[in-house]
Amino acid sequence: MIRTFSLLFFCFLLSFHTYAQSDLKAGYLRCEYKINPVTDVANPRLSWELTSAVNSQYQTGYQILAATSVALLEEGKADLWDSKKVTGDATFQIEYAGKAPESRQICYWKVRSWDKKNLPGPWSTPASWEMGLLQKTDWKATFIGLNLNQLGKGKEYHLPPAPFLRKEVDIKGPIKKARLYVTALGLYEFQINGRKIGNDYLTPGWTDYHKRLYYQTFDVSKELRPGKNALGSIISYGWYAGYLGYALLVRNPVVKNFYGDVPALKAQLEIEYTNGQKEIVATDNTWKANYGPIVESDILNGEVYDANKELAGWNQPGYNEAAWKKVITVAEKTDRLLQVYPGDPVREVARLTPKNSKQMGPNAYLVNMGQNFAGSIKVRFKAAKGDSILFRFGEMLYPDGKLMTENLRKARGTDLYVAKGDPNGEIYEPRFTYHGFQYVQIEGLKYSIGMQDILGIVLSSATPKAGTFETDNAFVNQLYHNIIWTQQSNYLEVPTDCPQRDERLGWTGDAQAYVKSATLNNDIAAFGTKWVVDLNDAQLANGAYPVYAPAPSVRVTDTYSPGWMEAGIIYPYQIFRSYGDTKIIKAHWSEMKKFMQFLETKSKGEYVFKETAFAEVDPKGGFGDWLSVGKKTPPDLLATMYYAYSASLMQEMAAAIADEKQATHFKEVFAKVKAALLKHYTNAEGKFICNAAAYGNGKGYIDGEMGFEGHTQTAYANAIFMNLLDSTHTLKAAKWLNELVVKNGNKLTTGFLGVRPMLPALSATGNSETAYKLLFQKEYPSWGFEIANGANTIWERWNSFTREGGFPAGMNSFNHYAFGSICEWMFENMAGIKETSPGFKTFIIQPELMTTNINSLKAAHRSINGTITSAWQKKGDIITMTIEVPVNTTATICLPPTPTNNITFNGKALVATAVKSKLIGRRERNTVMVGSGKYVLSYKKSALSGF
Repeated sequence: MIRTFSLLFFCFLLSFHTYAQSDLKAGYLRCEYKINPVTDVANPRLSWELTSAVNSQYQTGYQILAATSVALLEEGKADLWDSKKVTGDATFQIEYAGKAPESRQICYWKVRSWDKKNLPGPWSTPASWEMGLLQKTDWKATFIGLNLNQLGKGKEYHLPPAPFLRKEVDIKGPIKKARLYVTALGLYEFQINGRKIGNDYLTPGWTDYHKRLYYQTFDVSKELRPGKNALGSIISYGWYAGYLGYALLVRNPVVKNFYGDVPALKAQLEIEYTNGQKEIVATDNTWKANYGPIVESDILNGEVYDANKELAGWNQPGYNEAAWKKVITVAEKTDRLLQVYPGDPVREVARLTPKNSKQMGPNAYLVNMGQNFAGSIKVRFKAAKGDSILFRFGEMLYPDGKLMTENLRKARGTDLYVAKGDPNGEIYEPRFTYHGFQYVQIEGLKYSIGMQDILGIVLSSATPKAGTFETDNAFVNQLYHNIIWTQQSNYLEVPTDCPQRDERLGWTGDAQAYVKSATLNNDIAAFGTKWVVDLNDAQLANGAYPVYAPAPSVRVTDTYSPGWMEAGIIYPYQIFRSYGDTKIIKAHWSEMKKFMQFLETKSKGEYVFKETAFAEVDPKGGFGDWLSVGKKTPPDLLATMYYAYSASLMQEMAAAIADEKQATHFKEVFAKVKAALLKHYTNAEGKFICNAAAYGNGKGYIDGEMGFEGHTQTAYANAIFMNLLDSTHTLKAAKWLNELVVKNGNKLTTGFLGVRPMLPALSATGNSETAYKLLFQKEYPSWGFEIANGANTIWERWNSFTREGGFPAGMNSFNHYAFGSICEWMFENMAGIKETSPGFKTFIIQPELMTTNINSLKAAHRSINGTITSAWQKKGDIITMTIEVPVNTTATICLPPTPTNNITFNGKALVATAVKSKLIGRRERNTVMVGSGKYVLSYKKSALSGF
């Protein structure tokens, strides 16, 4: 009996050991940063997040299975790839290493992980990716269009109608699978039997069309039916053949048609029937074309829609197309790449209802949408046949309540609808344009309109949300709100400067200054990967990166500028740091090295840019610390700082791709530039100086008449932020920086290049109190001044509007993200979340608590490893910190300067042996290192001194 029981007990233990399973589970599976995407990357990268209820949990190994069907995957039959168990903690940037996928192939995959005890967790829910058309020979379609340029009219704007294209096809039976591959030179909307395919806007996106073009892939299996089907498309001019930037304003030799003058569609419908038969329907010369209600359409200038010219039934089978014309075919550029769109498409991300509306005289209404945003409107109304309804858009009102549109400059920015007189009412939503606005004035409407009849359609590149930030202080919450809405408005296909005026370009200075903030708010990995390609496609022959990308020559003098061109280094670096992405480094390494060689050549081997070194560009010296206040920081001093900074980032990136030789090289370059900088631009005391006389009267330089000096907030903030000073010099610089702020009444003088490093530099050198005073400043220039004047987005200028002076003439935007780069400090210093290794694999929690104004704060960031949360609350004399650390990561929690027995940790007194002294930034801190889990720390407010 005893022997039998022992045998049974042994079997039970064996069984338990065999079937013991961890709760460690993979979720949020993505391929090339996307959920179930279409891709043409031969070895796409896979990633997942891990969850577990066990504290300090981490992965010790993983296994990926990939198969040609879900059924095979569930059976464990990995006919594409079985990685076997791979030892390690990697959960992202893992390249597929199975059988080479073929065009059109769908690959299903799942993953499981082993935990810290080497126990396997359950398999994930299956995910997939689908291969696009990998070979040029896969494409059977040709570009087709209709040249309507002769119908363009208007003295200032030459805007032809939008072509309509159609073809009927006969579907022979039940469909197993149908895919639509589609792109355009210009913009397209594709329809099948009258239904729009997909929910994307402004497709296929903006590129240098001479070099590459992207296409989209849609599953249309459920859109087709046996028998006759109508394929239709409307195409427009877009970035390809429309007006771009301020070319018209500056009387550029070319104002439109920068890439071509006739929009064209290329589409391929591939059908697989249930009986195994396959069929391809492609754009060719058998399609028919016409034009109709979209009389004019342009991204900058808006749309004219004449409902009386609607082609009723044109997108349905059986339509009489006898009056339609033959399409023209457009030759393909043999050296142009045709690739799957790698970014996040522009989509409707929100809908707004009006806040209020008021009548502005006969037949006119001014509608306040309650929020400045980028997008369009959808309106329902009644009108008599032939009535012209004009929609005018603006961000602000004059003091007398009238719409302000002067800041649009040469962007007409209006939509016009000519009514057909439908007694049931008419609905209008423009297709191929967008506006930046809070107010829309509707003119020519003879019937009343209700607020329920108007919707604001908010458009943005659909970058997944990654950040939240909330406090008990209404001002701080409003500031974060403004930052989020401004990023949403301008991360639209490319990182634009503004969404309203005749510009909307991917300005590199704005982009590099803001990119880290962008990554904290949203997952911009796919968006940024796409734009970095645009940036490198636009690299100049001399190696410099341009001032905007894509880079059509909207002004012949637009070339390169210090502080702008370094985006070619800084932007991909940030993608690497935020997402652990070394592929982006390898993909553009040669171009980045070419840029660094340009800088070395430009410095004539002296590793410093002396005064007037960039006098050849226009404006002289480049854009410098754009929109700063007071005397200008010399652009050549900033150029030298950015040279050193770029070298340090190159050193780190070289190490990340295991290029030791280049890492050593750029380490040496950094040291040389740093030494040359200090030798030329500092005096014996260590203060930054310049030879202001070299700039003469400043003519040709931005705000050159203000004069130049080195002893500025911008100079010291950048020097500290970029680690250009030794420890002793840093202490001096910190003192001078703080003094400059205090003597200026705790107000900024910084522009685009000085704002990002300003508060981080103060906090890093023990002057967080001053940083907080800048945050809460309400006088000009400050974020508080904007909010006090009604801002719900970030302004371009510190004084974009003042009650005393009104609106500055000329360039002005109320939706411009550059000054929103304070967001980086808000997350890293106020909330205290700061990554210490790529992808937030390790990070610090070190919030800087202010003694007044804020009593609670909670911030979260969804990193590629999972969501990190940092919250703190002051209640009476007790401060409580709540921290959440995702699985497979390690956090270093910085403790207040108080004996450990004064701190409770998860309800118990903190054990002294758990505390380690560690150099954090520039100071020794007591720290606790923790793995995944939720942690609550409490201590008395009196312990804050020096924290």
